[in-house]
Amino acid sequence: MSVNSTFSQRFRYFFDNTLSRGTISIISWLAVLSFILVLLFALIYSLSGLHMEGEGEMGFFEALWQSLMRSVDPGTVAGDSGWTFRLVGLLVTIGGIFILSTLIGVLSSGLDDKLQELRKGRSLVMESGFTLILGWSPKIIHIIEQLIIANENQKKPRIVILAEKDKVEMEDEIRDNIHTRKNTKIICRTGNPLNIVDLQIVNPNEAKSIIVLSPAIENSDTHVIKSVLAITHNPKRKTGKYHIVAEIKDKVNLEAAQLVGKDEALFVITPDLTARITAQTSRQAGLSIIYMQLLCYEGDEMYFKQEPILNGKTYKQAIFAYDTSAVLGFMNKDGMVKINPPMSTVLTSNDKILAISEDDDTIILSGLEDFKIKNEVIVENRHQSSIYKEKNLVLGWNQKGRTIIKELDKYVGPGSELHIVSEMAVEDKKIFDLQSVLINQNVTFESGNIADSSTLSRIDVTSFDNIIILSYNHIDPQEADAKTLISLLHIRNFAEKNNKKVNIVSEMFDQNNRELAAVTKADDFIISDNLISRMLAQLSETRDLKKVFDDLFDADGSEIYLKNVEEYVNTGVSVSFYTVLESASIKNETAIGYRQVKYAHDVDKNYGIFINPVKSELITFEEGDKVIVLAED
Repeated sequence: MSVNSTFSQRFRYFFDNTLSRGTISIISWLAVLSFILVLLFALIYSLSGLHMEGEGEMGFFEALWQSLMRSVDPGTVAGDSGWTFRLVGLLVTIGGIFILSTLIGVLSSGLDDKLQELRKGRSLVMESGFTLILGWSPKIIHIIEQLIIANENQKKPRIVILAEKDKVEMEDEIRDNIHTRKNTKIICRTGNPLNIVDLQIVNPNEAKSIIVLSPAIENSDTHVIKSVLAITHNPKRKTGKYHIVAEIKDKVNLEAAQLVGKDEALFVITPDLTARITAQTSRQAGLSIIYMQLLCYEGDEMYFKQEPILNGKTYKQAIFAYDTSAVLGFMNKDGMVKINPPMSTVLTSNDKILAISEDDDTIILSGLEDFKIKNEVIVENRHQSSIYKEKNLVLGWNQKGRTIIKELDKYVGPGSELHIVSEMAVEDKKIFDLQSVLINQNVTFESGNIADSSTLSRIDVTSFDNIIILSYNHIDPQEADAKTLISLLHIRNFAEKNNKKVNIVSEMFDQNNRELAAVTKADDFIISDNLISRMLAQLSETRDLKKVFDDLFDADGSEIYLKNVEEYVNTGVSVSFYTVLESASIKNETAIGYRQVKYAHDVDKNYGIFINPVKSELITFEEGDKVIVLAED
C-alpha cells in the first residue's frame, strides 16, 4: 500500500479483502452494522429524552432494548405513540429491514454455494474399512451388486467411488440400477484417480481394498498403471500394504504394472481371461454357468479355512470330511495353492483347505464315518479323452478372437480345423501370423454376414463340432447382441431341420439379452463384463483367490470339466454324491457337482447346474447327465 494513500482508500482496501473471504465475513460485517445501528438509536433515545406519550423517559439500557426490538421486528413500531417517537422508531425499523433482508440474501446465497460444492463431490471422505473403487465403467454396477451381498454380515459397510463423472449422475445411475443396498452405504466423489490431490479426498489409506477399473478409452492400461502409481508412491501413503485389484487390457503392459504395484496389487488381464473362459466353454456347455456361480456371492462361493483336525489326513479323506461343503484343494504354509492334488497328499496343520460353501462359517466337518457308498454301481475304467480332432467355427470377430483361438489350440487334437466368418476384414497376414503360432489347428477365413441365413447355409453350420459367436465391439452393444440373437435363431433352425446337435457358445454384452436368447437354446453364453466384475469383487475381498483363478483358467494343471456320468456311476440307480465322489477319486479327480440334462434350458433350475450338492442326499442320474470334476484332462 502506498504511503500517500488516504484513510478512505486503505479502509476500502481492507473492506474489499474481508468481503472476498466469503459468507462468514459478510455476516460479520452485518453484525457490526446491526450493533452500530442499535447503539446509535439507543443513544438518540436516551440523550434526547424521547419517549412514548404517557410514559416516562428511558434509561440507556431500556433505550438499547427498544432500539433492538424495532430493528428485528417491524411490527413493534405499530404500538408507538407520539409522532417524533414514531419517526425515530420507523428509521430504526427501516435500517433493521435492510440489514435483515441482506442477511437472508447472504445466507441463501451461501447455502446455495454450499449445495453446489457438495454436488461437485469434493468433500473429504471420513470413513474407514471401506471398499474403494477408482474409475467408472459398465462393470461397476455388477461389482457394487456383489459387494452389497458380500457385506450383508458386516457392520456399517461402505463403498466409496472416485471417478471423473458428476457425483449426482453417478448416484442417479446407481439408484436406477441397484434397487436394494441392504446395509451398505455408497459414497460418490468426483475427481481424477490419477491425481494425488483428488485421491486424498477418498482417503485411500483407510480403505480395506481398492478396485481400479479400466476406462473405456484408448491406452486405458496407462491410466490404470498411473492410478496404482498415485496410490503406492503417494508421499502421504500409509506404512502398511494396500490391497489393490486392477484390470489390465493388454498383456504387454502387465510387467510395467507389476513393477508399480509390486506385492500390493493384483492385476487381472480381462480380455485374456474372457478368451480362456470362452475357449474352455466352447467345448463344454455349461462351464460359464459354473464359473458365474463360483464367482457370485449369491449361493455358494470359495473360501479358505484352516482345519487342525485334518492334520495328518490325506486329501482324499478331506474331500469326504464335509457333507455340505465341497473341497477343491488346499493352500500350504508358503501360500502355494494346489487344486485337485494327488489323493494320497498328506495335509499338515499349517495347510488351509479350499472349499465351496454357502458361507465361511458353514464349512463344518460332518463327523460321518459311513458314507454308504454303493461300490457296485461305480464305473472304474471307462474314461474318454477330451482331446480329439475337431472342426470348429468362429462367427464374428473382436480383439479377443486371436487369444481364444490360441487358447483353443491347447485343447483340440492335431489336425483340427477352425473356420472364421466375419464382416470385419481380417487380413491374410494376420491369419498367417496366427497360423504360425498354432500347433493343432488349421485356420481359414471368409468375409460374410453372420446374421444372414444364406451365409450360414453356404458354410453348412451343422457340419461343425463347436460354434463360437463373438460380439462385434465396433458397433452399439444392443445392435451387436441383436446380430448374435438372429444368428443363433438361424443356426438353431438349421440344426432342427437336419436333426443335428451343434454345441453353440455365444458372447453377449447385456445380461438381459441373455434371457431373451433362451428361445435359441444355445448351450452357453459368455457375459464377459459380468464375469470380470464378479472376479474383481471376490479378489477385493480375498486376495488369495487370485492363485485359484490363475490355476483354474490355465490349460496346465487341473481345470473344471463336465464329463459324462456314465464314466462314473451307472444311470437309473439312486445313489448319494459320496458314491460319485468315490468314483472320481479313483480316477484322481475331485467331483464338486453335476448337471442334469433335462434342466439344461431351465433358468429356474440354474440350467441344470448343481454345485456343492449335499453329499448324503440321493439322486438318480439319467443318460446324458454330467459330473462336474476337477481333473487334468
